[in-house]
Amino acid sequence: MRLTLVIRSFLIYSLLWGVCSLHAEKADRDKPLKIESDKLDYDDLQQLSIFTGKVNLTKGTIDMRGDRLEVKQDPDGYQFGVLTPIVGARATYRQKRDIQNETVEGLAQRIEYDGREDKVYLMGSAEIRRYRNGVLSDEMSGQRIVYENLTDRFSIDGKPPSSVSTGAGSSSSSKSRVRAVLSPQKPLESKP
Repeated sequence: MRLTLVIRSFLIYSLLWGVCSLHAEKADRDKPLKIESDKLDYDDLQQLSIFTGKVNLTKGTIDMRGDRLEVKQDPDGYQFGVLTPIVGARATYRQKRDIQNETVEGLAQRIEYDGREDKVYLMGSAEIRRYRNGVLSDEMSGQRIVYENLTDRFSIDGKPPSSVSTGAGSSSSSKSRVRAVLSPQKPLESKP
């Protein structure tokens, strides 16, 4: 039987509040955090929570999935989180944007959040997609995608980060290139 956990602790809530700002719908910030997993190990002294086994995190329109979620808080109160999938898969991130009918999805071998810098990292076979009205609009991929919440900017690198293994034979040039498909956006219609 799966263990269902609804956690509202400051440590976990604060971590996801920061992650929410990634193209977040503003209403997500006030929603309760819900984490479902097979197991939770919590170390109060280390300020460390580890959720394992079919981890499903939801908070408003945010939906993150993987096999292991590790959340830590430093002495200054900043939170850091790492989400990883089962071997051979990728962790997922999905969230509705403030812009009407837009959704952002991300996939990676590892998804990290740095509360001190307010950045989200998608590492190892990383992809990010934007959907408008349910239709794929933009798609970008690389080995490392960094999104800076404070400036609403991102960068994509085709070179794999040293901490994420891309498997045997990954040195081919096709795996070390950034790929992007950007659809033109229709101009806003003028109002009389």
